[in-house]
Amino acid sequence: MTAAPSLRVLVVDDEALARQRLLDLLDAAADTDVVGTAGTGREAVEAIRSLTPDLVFLDVQMPGLTGLGVVREVGPEQMPVTVFVTAYDQHALKAFELAAVDYLLKPFEDERFRQALRRARDQVRLREVDALQDRLMTLLQARDQPEAALDVPTSSTDYLERIAVEMRGQVRVVPVERIDYIEADGAYAELHAGEDTFVIRERMQTLEDRLDPELFFRIHRSTIVQLDRVEALLIGSGGDYAVRLADGTRLRVSRSRYEALSQRLGLDAL
Repeated sequence: MTAAPSLRVLVVDDEALARQRLLDLLDAAADTDVVGTAGTGREAVEAIRSLTPDLVFLDVQMPGLTGLGVVREVGPEQMPVTVFVTAYDQHALKAFELAAVDYLLKPFEDERFRQALRRARDQVRLREVDALQDRLMTLLQARDQPEAALDVPTSSTDYLERIAVEMRGQVRVVPVERIDYIEADGAYAELHAGEDTFVIRERMQTLEDRLDPELFFRIHRSTIVQLDRVEALLIGSGGDYAVRLADGTRLRVSRSRYEALSQRLGLDAL
């Protein structure tokens, strides 16, 4: 199997010791490649535009052009995935307003850095998923195979049979019959199929409309389940509802959907 490409990282901080700390931590991390460093905001703008890193660790407080100024000059839509580094807690809220994936509050522990790096790596992967899905959907549509993409059905019975996803740098087509359940994760959806989890950028409403209602049922605003995977309906002591799947997974059922689900399954609550 082809190894996953290294994460291309840019480190920006006006303090040499702070830059070196990040470089040491990145050197110890797997699958990362530091493509450059910058000590000023102006250098950071030039490096982001010329080096096109996947991820930038960006100091907030720098003389002249600050980290926030760097984002404004480059443009939030053109910025790589960004982790802000700051010595002041109040800057964190402004960082998140500018779509930073995380921030590190100086001085930070090694484990806190690793947590931020994991989040950033996930965000980079999801961006790649979007790009690959867009390219694949265009290709599939050009070949008159709309069933593999999440386009509008041509009839009420034109339901998805396969969903195109990206995983470890490869585009795969997942048969919907493999999917046990789907969970919303912000703007993304996680397709759970046995031990595999695939991530796509799609709204739950679109998925609900495109999946065969004879096979799938939306049990919660954030969850769709394949009906034949449900083993039992459960009622908690506080009146909460859930389903137990054949593999033991428990999923919450909203109260407004419980009765309809019970009727569809013909199962007694346990």
